Amino acid sequence: MVFSSLIFLYAFLPLCMLFYFLIKPLKGKNGVLIVFSLLFYSWGEPVRVLYLLLSAVVNYFLGMGVSPTRVELKKDLSTPTLRRKILLAVSLVFNIGMIGVFKYSRFVVTNINGIFGAELPVPDIVPMIGISFYTFQVMSYVIDCYWEKVKPQLSFYKLLLYICLFPQLIAGPIVRYSTIAEEIDNRRSTVADISTGISRFIMGLAKKVILANQLYRIVDSTIGKNDISGLTILGAWYGVIVYSLYVYFDFSGYSDMAIGLGRIFGFHFNENFNHPYLCKDITEFWQRWHISLGSFFRDYLLPIPVFGIRNKYTSLFLVWLCTGIWHGANWNYIIWGLYYGCFIMFETALGKKRIAKIPMLIRHIYTKLVITIGFGIFFFEDLGNLGTFLKCLLPTNANGWSDMTVEMLMANNLFLVIAAVICSFPLVDGFKKLSQKSENVKSLVSVSGTVLSVGLLLLSSVLLVDATTNVFLYWNY
Repeated sequence: MVFSSLIFLYAFLPLCMLFYFLIKPLKGKNGVLIVFSLLFYSWGEPVRVLYLLLSAVVNYFLGMGVSPTRVELKKDLSTPTLRRKILLAVSLVFNIGMIGVFKYSRFVVTNINGIFGAELPVPDIVPMIGISFYTFQVMSYVIDCYWEKVKPQLSFYKLLLYICLFPQLIAGPIVRYSTIAEEIDNRRSTVADISTGISRFIMGLAKKVILANQLYRIVDSTIGKNDISGLTILGAWYGVIVYSLYVYFDFSGYSDMAIGLGRIFGFHFNENFNHPYLCKDITEFWQRWHISLGSFFRDYLLPIPVFGIRNKYTSLFLVWLCTGIWHGANWNYIIWGLYYGCFIMFETALGKKRIAKIPMLIRHIYTKLVITIGFGIFFFEDLGNLGTFLKCLLPTNANGWSDMTVEMLMANNLFLVIAAVICSFPLVDGFKKLSQKSENVKSLVSVSGTVLSVGLLLLSSVLLVDATTNVFLYWNY
């Protein structure tokens, strides 16, 4: 089940909210969220929920195991005991192993067969939707227990709620246990929370349905064709630029919906996007894009020495290699991660002061070129097609600058692309600042926002009735 579906909008969510707000005790509310979350995750493939529950049970005991005992706390040990280190290692092996089996085993076996001429049976494993998201969440919980940043959750059902909470279960943001630990035990949904949450959800829904889904039709007609050897220069650039807009609205829209849903039920998730296309360098881009993933690697992976060497460049290499691997079981994702890693290391070596001296126009052109080409690498899982696409971007492209098909496509979708570009700017922030000028302006903005939300919901619903493209990009991540 996805948020941008009619069954979620007009059946699942209303029923969940009805039961949630009818029940008064917080324990009962948590129970409602657990039941609906497990139903949400098992929709269409019930076997998936068994692995989710297994992960919850194992990490529940490991979270308590890696934490210091009362005796150890009394002794005030400066370093973790051997027992705690072993249990942390077990946790990492189990969680990373889960991702490896369900997400990468097919990729690994296929490459072994191809490289060594082996005939190992390729595993046919049911993909675990969102496994990277919820596994990273529970890994961060166990590691934080080991580092004594959080106390272990003694209630299995409360930890299960944290792991399976449906608003952020399959697509993030990656929520730290410390972020919502207090709210699991003590929260309330005010009228303002519900109103803000619904508005945020509808805004995310509109990003996904009105913009992302429509932009993908353009992608399908350009770089998404089976044979891209005939792409002109303009066709290749236009297709990948539109794809970069599609990915932003698809993923940030889903994050907005998740944050909005969390707010409805009294949870405050951290932001996952901060208008990334406003960035002036690649480092800033990744501080604004998929913030929860970047902060996870920064806090849990960057401090790890590579091959026994604690060096910022070797650590950055490890981080970006893992970033690429995290995004998918294919070589293009690994290339994509290392591609960005090279630019991050280049900017790190150059230094902020030197970068700041570069004219702003040049910085923006450089950044947008790197990002756009990066999305081309991200799109093409077939390396042959990727090579063809990169050649099509160059002035040496034998197919010429443009053709009638691309020009018609650009003309027919001009207003859609312009709207997407405009909506990538912080418009909502501008309206919020405007509303602070006076009470009359605040009331006008509030009423306009309500009318806009209703209109966006109705338009999104109409588009979903006959939707042919509604797949979420990060569905299997």
